[in-house]
Amino acid sequence: MTALGAEGHRRRLRERFLAGGLDAFHDHEVLELLLTFAIPRRDVKPFAKALLEHFHSLSAVLDASPKELQAVSGIGVHSAMLLALIPRLLERYYKDRWRSVETLSTPREAVDYLKGHLGAERIEVFCVLALNSQNGLIAMERLQEGTVNRTAVFPRLVVEAALKHRATALILAHNHPSGDPEPSTADRQLTRKLKRLLQELDIAVHDHIILAGDRYYSFAEKGEMD
Repeated sequence: MTALGAEGHRRRLRERFLAGGLDAFHDHEVLELLLTFAIPRRDVKPFAKALLEHFHSLSAVLDASPKELQAVSGIGVHSAMLLALIPRLLERYYKDRWRSVETLSTPREAVDYLKGHLGAERIEVFCVLALNSQNGLIAMERLQEGTVNRTAVFPRLVVEAALKHRATALILAHNHPSGDPEPSTADRQLTRKLKRLLQELDIAVHDHIILAGDRYYSFAEKGEMD
């Protein structure tokens, strides 16, 4: 592609985004659009396609470290920094957006809040949201970090966190980096055990939420907290 043709293509990508967002973009076009801000006056399509060929998916590209990204031909330090910045920026955005949260009254509100804390994690993390009697968020506490596909949570840690924050209710939460939010048998057993233990302390468990990328599983929405 000539320099003139490349510039026209870059302009059209930006105009499409301004007109309709990213919904109609292919993954390589999303990367092309990003790379136009780091690589001037060049056809960036080959670089975008090389990234997808190397990492196999858009999410894997954005999860890669700057060093890993620079191993792809045509990706220099500025391009690598821009791409690696995207998921970290989203994490910062969600944390800032929910900084002034007063109440978490629905599973959807809790999911949106949790995305800022667990959305970019690549290993399992178990945490609790401590709430007051009006469902006001007192604190979020990370209790356990596991391997890429499992985490061991000790009920004692959950009880201690609830008592420390003087919570009247909790929302349990963890992530599944595999991308499948469906709870395991162990997840269900742990939920029932924690609910029984905390009921004896007059502390309610409103929900157990499992995040998996854009998907989630809410025990409350599925009627499993009754």
